[in-house]
Amino acid sequence: MTMTNPLFNPVWPRWIADLHRLLGIRPQFILSGPIRDLFLIPLDNQYVLLPTLDGLWEALAMHGYQFLLVYDRIDGMRIHPNTPAARQLASRILNSDFNKGDPIPISLNRLPGLLRPLITANVRAAAVLNYASRVPVSVQQLTEAEHEFFTACEKLAHTAHPIMTAPAGVPLFNPILWLCNRENDLPSWFTLDNEAVHRLTIPPPAFEERRHAAELLAASFADHAQATADQQREFADSFAQLTEGLSLHSLFAITQLAETQALPLADVGDAVRCFKVGALDNPWKKAYLRERIQSAAEVISQRVKGQKPAIIKTVDILMRSVMGLTGAHTAATSSRPRGVLFFAGPTGVGKTELARALTALIFGDERAYIRFDMSEFAAEHADARLLGAPPGYVGYDAGGELTNAVRARPFSVILFDEIEKAHPRILDKFLQILEDGRLTDGRGATVYFSEAILIFTSNLGISIRDDHGQRQLNVQPGEPYEQVERKVRTAIADYFKFTLGRPEILNRIGDNIVVFDFIQPAIAEQIFAGMLDHVARRMADEHDLTLLIPEPVRQQLLAWCTEELSDGGRGIGNRLETTFVNPLARALFHLAEDRQRRQITVTAVRLADHVYSVELA
Repeated sequence: MTMTNPLFNPVWPRWIADLHRLLGIRPQFILSGPIRDLFLIPLDNQYVLLPTLDGLWEALAMHGYQFLLVYDRIDGMRIHPNTPAARQLASRILNSDFNKGDPIPISLNRLPGLLRPLITANVRAAAVLNYASRVPVSVQQLTEAEHEFFTACEKLAHTAHPIMTAPAGVPLFNPILWLCNRENDLPSWFTLDNEAVHRLTIPPPAFEERRHAAELLAASFADHAQATADQQREFADSFAQLTEGLSLHSLFAITQLAETQALPLADVGDAVRCFKVGALDNPWKKAYLRERIQSAAEVISQRVKGQKPAIIKTVDILMRSVMGLTGAHTAATSSRPRGVLFFAGPTGVGKTELARALTALIFGDERAYIRFDMSEFAAEHADARLLGAPPGYVGYDAGGELTNAVRARPFSVILFDEIEKAHPRILDKFLQILEDGRLTDGRGATVYFSEAILIFTSNLGISIRDDHGQRQLNVQPGEPYEQVERKVRTAIADYFKFTLGRPEILNRIGDNIVVFDFIQPAIAEQIFAGMLDHVARRMADEHDLTLLIPEPVRQQLLAWCTEELSDGGRGIGNRLETTFVNPLARALFHLAEDRQRRQITVTAVRLADHVYSVELA
């Protein structure tokens, strides 16, 4: 993990550079942030990836420091580096026996007594309080021993003096370095108005740092030795872009994963995806999926009738997802969801059914999709259900429904039904998902949506409010599809731009709005015929009876069920249940004692006194 350069110009991490600059004027430092990460440390004309403690040692050794006294509440005290010379020097200065090289247990109230001779010794040395976040059991309620310890350390900060170790040397403190996850893990009064204790925040690695690390780690990929300079440069750029927001330790773990899978440089995206979502298998690259998509339009059309433009656009987006071209028009490597679809149109025209058909096509089971009824999230605080409650609130440990579901099934179709009924604050949460393909839950854990297809359904644009605030239809059955599509798209744009005041959400959805048409009479007849066939099939399965429906009866039922198409296929089903299924069940109930019958014929359907009935033979 080295990178040699004859024109090497060493650049230290920013927080270490600040430490170098302040060693002469500050006796104590609180280091917070990703303190368990790896860092790019210049060493012997090359960069190496080192953990925090080793990086600190290399930084302090430059100034003549001879050892670190490292303490944590579990192991006690030890000397770093663990060499005989360092142990012997520490034993002499601290009047303790470190020569065996094993950690020495020590209580918290005795520790300041060892720190005092360290910070005043005429030898360059430093103390590192590792896992300092775990020193107080509760930062709001310190025990007596903890309070005395922090008070003693505060006094040490005010009484320390820089040490001059050579006639021509620069006076530097023997510092105490606190390694914390967060600065507020220590008592606030300890740092409040205390210039002797300096706070250093370690930032997440920037792009250039990730790119340098990628160059160091490239050797773990199978074909690194055969790659050209351009290929290695392209790999480093891609690796750095794909790992935005990740630590250098995560980059190291990704390359270890790539090494075990013998992945080439070109498959770095697969290695990153595998690390993020925790799955080795990638269904998006399976050969069977491409075979299914070849006939996807025909297969889906058998389930979703009369929506050819919507089906074609949906299949196009699916093909784009399988080919890995989502976000390909952007300069950066995309981590957006595999696909985003916004299904808009009248009720009952097949929006949810298309989502089910898409799920069955990809995963072989239409029940594999994750569905959220967004009318359940109309309250402002309902975002806690999706993402999880924030710390300190009831249910904090349970996580969110959305984040838990995606963490469990990263390869999925996620359906957000009737999205316009959700509270606008919840809609804001989708900005990060649509742009970055990730979301942070209430526990602070990041969930990745980069392998999911997101589908939003909506009835926006079908009706609008007039100048008096009354609802009126914006589109009517029988209008040309082009006109329906134009009106619905315009109404959706107006809703996000002017009603919600959130045009950025619409911008993230882009041109992925798929408008469904009203059910036309010819399509309504096909839907009706399919539903009637389902009834006959259920009769055969449940009662071993063959149901015969003569054409005149079928035509009468068709007229009743399709006289009003504004409610779409769902309305046809509801009418069929009222006009035929319910009276059929009533008639069958009275024939239940006839076990010899194997076939029944519906000779007539009637409507009398607002009651539907059937006659059987």
